[in-house]
Amino acid sequence: MTDSKYFTTTKKGEIFELKAELNSDKKEKKKEAVKKVIASMTVGKDVSALFPDVVNCMQTDNLELKKLVYLYLMNYAKSQPDMAIMAVNTFVKDCEDANPLIRALAVRTMGCIRVDKITEYLCEPLRKCLKDEDPYVRKTAAVCVAKLHDINSQLVEDQGFLDALRDLLSDSNPMVVANAVAAISEILDTSPTAQQVLEMNSITINKLLTALNECTEWGQVFILDSISNYTPKDDKEAQSISERVTPRLAHANAAVVLSAIKVVMKYMEMLDPTSEYVTMLVKKLAPPLVTLLSAEPEIQYVALRNINLIVQKRSDILKNEMKVFFVKYNDPIYVKLEKLDIMIRLTNQSNIAQVLAELKEYATEVDVDFVRKSVRAIGRCAIKVEQAAERCVSTLLDLIQTKVNYVVQEAIVVIKDIFRKYPNKYESIIATLCENLDTLDEPEARASMIWIIGEYAERIDNADELLESFLEGFQDENAQVQLQLLTAIVKLFLKRPTNTQELVQQVLSLSTQDSDNPDLRDRGYIYWRLLSTDPAAAKDVVLAEKPLISEETDLIEPTLLDELICHISSLASVYHRPPNNFVEGRASLRRSLPPRSASSNVGEEAPAEGLQMQSSTPQATVIPGADSLIGDLLDMDLGGPSAYQQNQMFQTPSSQPVQTTAGIDLLGEGLDSLLGGGSTAGDALGGLGDIFGGAQSSSYVPPQEVFLPASKGKGLEISGTFARRNNQVFMELTFTNRAMQAMADFGIQFNKNSFGLAPASPLSIQSPLPPNQSASTSLPLSTTGAVQKMEPLMALQAAVKNNIGVFYFSCTAPLHVLFTEDGEMDKKDFLSTWKEIPSQNEEQYTISNVQHSADTVSQKLRNSNIFTIAKRNVEGQDMLYQSLKLTNGIKVLAELKIQPGNSNFVLSLKCRALDIYSGVQLAYDTILHN
Repeated sequence: MTDSKYFTTTKKGEIFELKAELNSDKKEKKKEAVKKVIASMTVGKDVSALFPDVVNCMQTDNLELKKLVYLYLMNYAKSQPDMAIMAVNTFVKDCEDANPLIRALAVRTMGCIRVDKITEYLCEPLRKCLKDEDPYVRKTAAVCVAKLHDINSQLVEDQGFLDALRDLLSDSNPMVVANAVAAISEILDTSPTAQQVLEMNSITINKLLTALNECTEWGQVFILDSISNYTPKDDKEAQSISERVTPRLAHANAAVVLSAIKVVMKYMEMLDPTSEYVTMLVKKLAPPLVTLLSAEPEIQYVALRNINLIVQKRSDILKNEMKVFFVKYNDPIYVKLEKLDIMIRLTNQSNIAQVLAELKEYATEVDVDFVRKSVRAIGRCAIKVEQAAERCVSTLLDLIQTKVNYVVQEAIVVIKDIFRKYPNKYESIIATLCENLDTLDEPEARASMIWIIGEYAERIDNADELLESFLEGFQDENAQVQLQLLTAIVKLFLKRPTNTQELVQQVLSLSTQDSDNPDLRDRGYIYWRLLSTDPAAAKDVVLAEKPLISEETDLIEPTLLDELICHISSLASVYHRPPNNFVEGRASLRRSLPPRSASSNVGEEAPAEGLQMQSSTPQATVIPGADSLIGDLLDMDLGGPSAYQQNQMFQTPSSQPVQTTAGIDLLGEGLDSLLGGGSTAGDALGGLGDIFGGAQSSSYVPPQEVFLPASKGKGLEISGTFARRNNQVFMELTFTNRAMQAMADFGIQFNKNSFGLAPASPLSIQSPLPPNQSASTSLPLSTTGAVQKMEPLMALQAAVKNNIGVFYFSCTAPLHVLFTEDGEMDKKDFLSTWKEIPSQNEEQYTISNVQHSADTVSQKLRNSNIFTIAKRNVEGQDMLYQSLKLTNGIKVLAELKIQPGNSNFVLSLKCRALDIYSGVQLAYDTILHN
């Protein structure tokens, strides 16, 4: 008979009988009684009254009985902490038992009993078990350290268990290594302070890779995840690790495959993207991802969510595997929709015909949700692949002819977007769309159709009649339709004012006097005031040219994408949200990709491994790198690090315009900001700084360039440059609103950078900034922010926030704005410093086509804080010996050879920080050519 008999007892007085049986002298009867107790506990009965009797049964050599008693203890120890102390002696004794199974069982149970009074007794047995001769005991003890750390982290650190755990990474048994890695991962997730003790290095990673081939599949997952959190020293190490991990791509377990893909994806960032090895890696990644799609639907879905991220990061991996994402008739809806999304991401000019044929087929399916998504996908294809837009529009018209209600409505919604993307190109189909007006019953479709009629009212003869038909049931319409109808009728009036006055008066009255919707009323009153006071302005506002919609509006923001790539095979990659959004107390889970190889494409530069710039030899710091434009921006707090910035960073007083002169102290620093940034007031007051002793610097200021184009800023365009005035760096910015709505609540924050540049005050910009208006501001910068070496060195990554969203851009600051005013050295100091710096640190550059004399060159450079210490004439050529100093204290010595009649100058540089040479050379070149 099976053990099921123990779960069917319902006798009265059972506890009393069990108590008697537990104290029986017969071992078999005692074992039967414990089984009954565990069965009662399992079905929810309270058997805590038997605690002392069950604990007395611990003194036995029977392993099965001991397991049962330990199971009971784990369940009831927390409710009976004082009684649980009775079992400590037995635990300690069992930890020294000859049987390794009993030793492991004892230490496992002690780790599971979450009672503070017991943990102090656990330390000595655990220390012994961590060095036990049997690997089964050691691997159990490794996990116990993580459990103990969760109960009392300080105790674990004080007792040296973290060091013992790190030593287990060198264990000869792969399962011990795997459990040690699992325990370390758990500890690091909950306690970032343990990072210093448990930090991975090349030697440790090598040991993990050795154990990788021999441990179980779940052990491999833990090891691969740990390797993915390690940043290699250089591309050679990254390639070596990738080579040893790639065999895991052929594993049968999906979790192992995804973890291996995570490692390879991360390390590929450090390799030269043009190398043959990266090309081979890309080819190797496709087959395992395709194989995952032949598993059961749940695994397929997880794989598809991960593939969605991978495709956004590297679309070339699966560019030839479009067919595997074609939907099968028996796929669950959640798999179908995910496949559809990936299909759109992989669509290009070469496969668009194949994709369109599939999507048209999907649009005839019976699943309404899937059909809707398929029709929208056709519209997305038209927006993404311009060469196929006409074919996509033709396909949508064919679907409209089916007269299937929900198909027609979705088609009209996406055609509106196509009109926005390709103005004045496909308007000939409007007549066909108007034929289906009577079938539209969904708010989004009705709103889209109304937008089309209003936008092209001059081409539709009966536009007024069509809009009037919508107006009849105005109060019953959805708010989205009401707003669109109001705007469309105002557009119609501005285009054909003679016979639409009555219609516009009617809609304005309905919107303002008869509506309770504040958004609708506000818009109605705005239109009313515009039309009644300045019709020309109303025309400029309502009929203004609209910005084109972006090709990919649903892409994940680059910084978030980089973080999610680091969490492939976890819940974060399924939710497409960072772990700290849904796991409490796990801020340490935030990760970023390693630095992109220096040979990456322009515009994809990323910070290299952190170097703290000092006046002596640069010292490496353990700062994770980042990728793309925004790098590690999810590590920054847009509210700012200080209480002042938290309160003030994004508060722009509406009463303070950008170019104001009120309250400025002409003898103080206020004049500097007034004169900077090329403002009108600044030009008018040109020389006041010198008149009042303000010593306005004439350091070279590069022309403004576009930092953030309007297409990436949802209509916000940011141009700017950098300047240095009176011992401070300024970022001269011009904000242009090319959107249809006003922008307000501007704020800015920087990512870590090579010289710690950070906003010294909140961003002061005109708020609100009306559409088609620009505003300039001069943002003072400090050099006290977080430092991380960037590649290129002067790369600056920033986030700008307004009422529409947060936008990221990167730019390159000229190094000369960091040259300080106290960089002029004494001649003796210059000579001794030149001799102290090793000769191998000296580098020479040629500056071509400079048409200036030595004195002009000296003055130009001095204006930008490059000081001439001495000038000599040797064999007919002028030699300028110069010094400069950066804001972080680094000093650069230079020798400039100027040959009369020769426009090519020779520049020799000497410094202890070789990384800055290219920036200094570029500064010389730029200043002397302007």
